[in-house]
Amino acid sequence: MINLLLFSIIVGIVSSLIIVPLATTVKRNKENEETGLVFNRWAALASTAVLIAVIVFGVYYLSNLDRNWTSLWLMLLIVTFMGVAFAGPKDRKPKIILFIGAAVFVVYLLSAPLFNADKKYNAVEMDQKVEITAFDETKTPASVPPKFARNKMKKAFGQVPNTSYYELGNLQIQKVGDDFVYIAPVEFSGFFKWLSAKTTPGYFTMSATDSADNPKFVKAEMIYTPSSFFGKNVERHIRMNMPDLIFYGDVQLEVDDEGKPHYIRSYGEFITGRNGFDVKGIVMMDPETGDIEKFPISEVPAFINGAVSPEAVSLQNSYFGNYIHGFWNSVVGKKDVKLPSDEGTEANVSPIFDEEGHMYYFTDFTSPKEGVDSMLGYALTDGRTGKATYYTGNLEESYMDSQGALQIIEKKFIEKKWSGEMPVLYNFYGEASWLTPVLDSNGFLQNYFIVSAANPEISVFGNTPNEALKLYKTALQRGGSTVDGSSNAEEAKATITVSRVFKERVGDFTLVSILADDGRNFLVSSEVEPLAIYIQEGDKLVLTYLDTGELFLPVRELTNMSVK
Repeated sequence: MINLLLFSIIVGIVSSLIIVPLATTVKRNKENEETGLVFNRWAALASTAVLIAVIVFGVYYLSNLDRNWTSLWLMLLIVTFMGVAFAGPKDRKPKIILFIGAAVFVVYLLSAPLFNADKKYNAVEMDQKVEITAFDETKTPASVPPKFARNKMKKAFGQVPNTSYYELGNLQIQKVGDDFVYIAPVEFSGFFKWLSAKTTPGYFTMSATDSADNPKFVKAEMIYTPSSFFGKNVERHIRMNMPDLIFYGDVQLEVDDEGKPHYIRSYGEFITGRNGFDVKGIVMMDPETGDIEKFPISEVPAFINGAVSPEAVSLQNSYFGNYIHGFWNSVVGKKDVKLPSDEGTEANVSPIFDEEGHMYYFTDFTSPKEGVDSMLGYALTDGRTGKATYYTGNLEESYMDSQGALQIIEKKFIEKKWSGEMPVLYNFYGEASWLTPVLDSNGFLQNYFIVSAANPEISVFGNTPNEALKLYKTALQRGGSTVDGSSNAEEAKATITVSRVFKERVGDFTLVSILADDGRNFLVSSEVEPLAIYIQEGDKLVLTYLDTGELFLPVRELTNMSVK
């Protein structure tokens, strides 16, 4: 508060010196005798300084704007103009020069977006690869949609003491210990509730992989929250302690492995003037004590998954997609321009986790041409470092974008009026595929839908992600695709005797399901092994298969020892 007060006083004093004329004017009679003051310069200086200081204090206190001198650009223009308007003969010329300098500076700031597009693109330029690694089908993707999780938390809100004082805050996903969970703080429901309660009692947590999990309320008293007022508001408290930092994105709640909550916010630098943003680190605040720590991006605590705010990632995606050939190309011509999707769950991006529990923000890019639902590529941005990789996909195939996947779901369940949420592209069995939770009109989870991005006619849905994956593998083989399995599935060999066999004609190929005498199940398509159509009960087979751990193991090679 003292910092803001000093800042306001300094701005007030400097502004008054510019506005108030240099000379003191007096009234004289015909004999050139002084008859009284028309204008008291010292009184004008003092009153002007006080008035401007009060205005500056109010604006900066309410807006939480950074206190860099460049943030005063509008006031600088107004003050120098007033200085020219009120100037006397002795100080008019220097004040005109000052006003011209201020105008040039303001033009520079406002025109920065027209000329810094190349710097923005270079600041976020991504590594490029063809495809992400195959997903380990023995794992469960964090695919519970946030809308569904929020609905369940609202129904469990009775766990909160003095429920009428509070409401559910913003939802976000993170890894706590070995579990992927949604976290949502309990917030004040208004100013008078804050006056009465003073503190919030805790937060909700719920599994992000198991839709059957019930929300749990965790007690953790918090004084500084986004819904608190005056000095107890998180953003204002952080700004008062870090007056010069440039922030981008909302504050986020992160919980450490012991369950203690922390509020974090991304800070960085402008790219040119006061335009653009390049993330440099975070500030972390204890919501119980108000203690604040600052960390560069390379030293962020291990428990924090989303050091880079989703808003900052969305901005970076916009730079990368739009400014490949500069600003004007993004407006006219649009050569090689690709637009990031707006289907994400947080600021147009969707947080996902890899098999090691590392969080990335997913975004797909589409063509700026209207009516086109072909995906041009997709990006994964590291949630801790902000480093991004752009995947082009198989250039020989045309991939459907997230909007196209949602449209398929809408048509599939048109009578039930179900819709998809949070579409994410995975590499399932070597096939680029959209996994999308399907919700009813009330926001309750109904199933999980998987559709091939390259072959939209191949699609399945199941009650759980893993059930849908099993059906999808069969659908891929029925469609004639080669199932490659996950990056973690190792090849294995087996010699078995066929106990049961089932053959199904699918298109141009036959899908053969085999039950071995040891109880294992195998699946092979005649596209992979044409002679598999001759398998009968009692045959002895030598198999090479992928040990995926699933019920039906995909066969890569097969030799029937019973057929000569």
